[in-house]
Amino acid sequence: MTFDRDRDRAQRDSYHHGNLREALVEAALRLIAERGPAGFAFVELARAAGVSPAAPYRHFRDRNALLAEVARRGFARFAGAMERNWNNGRPDPVTALENCGRAYLDFARRDPASYAVMFESGVPLDDPALRQASDLAFSVLRGAAEAACATATGRRPPALMVALHVWAMAHGIASLFISHSHRLPMEPEELLEAGLLIYLQSLGLAGIPDNR
Repeated sequence: MTFDRDRDRAQRDSYHHGNLREALVEAALRLIAERGPAGFAFVELARAAGVSPAAPYRHFRDRNALLAEVARRGFARFAGAMERNWNNGRPDPVTALENCGRAYLDFARRDPASYAVMFESGVPLDDPALRQASDLAFSVLRGAAEAACATATGRRPPALMVALHVWAMAHGIASLFISHSHRLPMEPEELLEAGLLIYLQSLGLAGIPDNR
């Protein structure tokens, strides 16, 4: 009887989800959006996906493995958004660098569940695929910073430092607006634009005409 019950459950899981891995990731994103990355157990994930409690273990060894996959996919989409906003340095490298910062805010607003897992869940970057996706996202910003720094009117600032500063500024603003329960008197894009203007001017990088 137990064998029949387990076989029926496995058949139900297989029938219910042609791609169980995708169904689990989608269910996880829904739960994260409602409760945060730490707000659910594996058994709740199975219930949300409509499968047996054992089903998630067919694709993920534990919650951390699942969250690592969610983060990996998030970083891949994030890198794509940064690349599109970089737009091969158009209309000019400094403006394109600023647009990378705007992509950061836009991603955090559009996909807060993935953003939370990527930056707030504490998932270790020991998974090679996750590390590669994370490095790719930063490499877009670093490349943008290198192109912008090449336009410096005086001493060229170190591109890595600029990339890290822009990342930190965009991340801080995004986290502030996502986590804040009350509306603040300034839009995140306005705050980022003002901060980047002051910062880039101090490095001799601002002042290129805005041709947008």
